[in-house]
Amino acid sequence: MTAAAALEAQGLLDRLFIDGAWRAPLGTQRFDVVNPATEVVVASLALGDEADVHAAVTAARAAFPGWSATPAAERRRLLERLLALLEERAESFAQAISLEMGAAITFARTAHLPFALAHVRVAIENLADYPFLHRRGPTAIAREPIGVCALITPWNWPLYQITAKVAPALAAGCTVVLKPSELAPFSAALFVQAIADAGVPAGVFNLVPGTGPVVGEALARHPEVDMVSLTGSTRAGVLVSKAAADTVKRVALELGGKSPNLILPDADLDKAVSPGVAACMRNVGQSCSAPTRMIVPRARLAEVEALARRMVESFTIGDPTNEATTHGPIANAAQYARVQAMIAMGMAEGARLVCGGPGHPDGLDAGFFARPTVFSDVHTAMGIAQEEIFGPVLVILPYDTLDEAIAIANDTVYGLGAHVQGADIDAARAAAARIRCGQVLINYPAWDPQAPFGGYKQSGNGREFGVEGMEEFLETKAILGYAPA
Repeated sequence: MTAAAALEAQGLLDRLFIDGAWRAPLGTQRFDVVNPATEVVVASLALGDEADVHAAVTAARAAFPGWSATPAAERRRLLERLLALLEERAESFAQAISLEMGAAITFARTAHLPFALAHVRVAIENLADYPFLHRRGPTAIAREPIGVCALITPWNWPLYQITAKVAPALAAGCTVVLKPSELAPFSAALFVQAIADAGVPAGVFNLVPGTGPVVGEALARHPEVDMVSLTGSTRAGVLVSKAAADTVKRVALELGGKSPNLILPDADLDKAVSPGVAACMRNVGQSCSAPTRMIVPRARLAEVEALARRMVESFTIGDPTNEATTHGPIANAAQYARVQAMIAMGMAEGARLVCGGPGHPDGLDAGFFARPTVFSDVHTAMGIAQEEIFGPVLVILPYDTLDEAIAIANDTVYGLGAHVQGADIDAARAAAARIRCGQVLINYPAWDPQAPFGGYKQSGNGREFGVEGMEEFLETKAILGYAPA
């Protein structure tokens, strides 16, 4: 039985989770969930509306006084129970993610799941000794939960983004209403089952699936929501910010990116190029922090192109349920159309096609499969160098001087992530310091779930992951006269 069939058999796709119970939605709208590998409808999802949002927020508001007063050790124990359940059910989550957004099953098991679980572990670790109250001379500084939090998550890393928001919010003592993407609802439904089985008190966690214009906007506007945390497009972030402005609530945004990968002149190309292509096209390029602009010394452009082509040729594209597949389809029809339009734009702009191009890979006529594509001789004014494509498309931009390379790296409205490759670590650190973004990775280090993540400029505001991710859900209170004079 597929993940979709199992969830439908339990009726979980027909109900919302509010105040500790599964209940029928007050709204009547439904959404057809499509398998991106086959373009076949595999489930029908019930969507919430504004009345459902109000019910969920009311439940979260009622639960907040009790939950916020719960000792940190008790919140930690609950997260430990949740983590154990997620680990126990890991294969069900992997199957669900592969079905709902097309991730290759091996990638779902080795990336989507462990990265998602890491966010829960980090929340547990940080709760162990976080100073919710500390002294600064005679004054006490208290860090207190902000209140009811609306969490809006995307379809590209469905479970990973849920745990990245829910775990630190609960750790901080907040109550939450989660709106996952309607395009990828299966892992969210499984997550709610784990939340319920872990014993989260009624009203502390609530789920209202729905569209952005209906449920997302209602959450952002609701006067009893104290904070909105959204991961999505820059356009969605702007709309949420405007809807939230009337009630002056906190808004944390993790938005788009056009991340540079700066290869310094002394870099070993064998170590720099192939991992850069793989990082760009990981998750079929559907990552906001993907290093999609490879900035390389002009004198070594031909070598870079050959290495990039060879790496793309090593990919196995196809059925995501096949364990040999490295790259499945684009997650949905709208995003597939976007990727195809951007490839066409690159060709029209005169960028040189190194490999890939428009259309489906050979032998894959059904499904939202795209050809991994590399453009070279790209200049920074081209649309494919400026717009987020969100698909398996890499652009290579040559430079003559380091100052020019830094200028290219910073020539974007985004500022989410960046990579720097070089043999001289001091030179790599100096280059990293000059790039305007929220996170820089030098020489492809291991992912660190304690490293804060977030953007400059139109990539958003606020931070996720690590201690800083939990602190987004906390207010700061100064208590003067706390200690005797």
